[in-house]
Amino acid sequence: MGVCSALFELGGMSIMHDASGCNSTYNTHDEPRWYDTDSMVFLSGLSETEAIMGDDEKLIRDTVDAANALHPRFIALAGSPIPMVVGTDLSAIAAVIEKRTGIPSFGIAANGMRSYLMGAGEAFAALAKRFVNADAQKTDTLSANILGLTPLDFSVNGSAEDIKTFLEANGIRVVSAWAMGATLEELAGAAAAHVNLVVSYAGMATAKYLQKTYGIPYVTGVPFGENFSGNLLAHIKTAARQQTVIHAFTDRVGGDHADYTIIGESITCGSLAAAISAQTGKTARVLCPLETEAPLLTAADAQCPDETDLVSLLRAEDTVIADPLYRPVCPAGARFLPLPSEGFSGRIFRREIPNLIGKKITLL
Repeated sequence: MGVCSALFELGGMSIMHDASGCNSTYNTHDEPRWYDTDSMVFLSGLSETEAIMGDDEKLIRDTVDAANALHPRFIALAGSPIPMVVGTDLSAIAAVIEKRTGIPSFGIAANGMRSYLMGAGEAFAALAKRFVNADAQKTDTLSANILGLTPLDFSVNGSAEDIKTFLEANGIRVVSAWAMGATLEELAGAAAAHVNLVVSYAGMATAKYLQKTYGIPYVTGVPFGENFSGNLLAHIKTAARQQTVIHAFTDRVGGDHADYTIIGESITCGSLAAAISAQTGKTARVLCPLETEAPLLTAADAQCPDETDLVSLLRAEDTVIADPLYRPVCPAGARFLPLPSEGFSGRIFRREIPNLIGKKITLL
């Protein structure tokens, strides 16, 4: 679902090499923009016979026919567990499709065995490598790209728009937002930015690519809360001026037994923990069940992809902030503060997802 979410608004065609019937998961269950925004997301309809015997030509032919009829800006092929098991070379297939159609095409090594962050991250990185224009010129006005912006972490409650508004209200021009409320042309101009703001781990691969290729520094963080937003703004300006990488939320107050324990994606939850500490003076730590990197966690945080480890780490916690689906594994006596996330529970609690950008944290 990460691949489809990352590419949803950009005019391309996403082909999930998967069995018929799974499109409802990629779209109606996990994509809040599906009913209001046109997008070309298709299933290959992989059958048991094709999986066993192999028939790459069918996938190529069907994709070429669809592309000739719909004229997408690009074509992305992404996998699922079955293509992974049989060793389907999606990049090679994409090369054949591009040769036949003349449309930029690429394969993404999604396999259904990792989280949405990895699929979205690889999709964004593929876009950056194919479309970012090296000749884009920087202006004198401080400018930024927003990386890792998908509804899986921010839903469609105004958060994406408010992040852009926050930057622009503080004198930072937004070059591109990867990829909510943006066009492919805006993403192509990303090299013109002075700094990148990475708002979820889905944007990390692209941030590193843009830094290595175009020398653009990056800051990780989300402008949650009133106090932390100001700190983040200062870090963005410092990173642009000093050409350095800054993780804006890792200097927060923490501890092995924190006042608040937050479960979720490392950058959004780390930013929330920093915002809570800045607002209340209390300690907050993050338990991350998803992919992340050590620099994005403090000594008090932990990466815990295994539910057994998570249960053990939660045993002594007093207050837990997490998606409602985590409630059953929390201690019976702990105070539970629900914070739904599209990436964890899909559309079940969509109406209850708050917009915390630049606002006082009231869920406490």
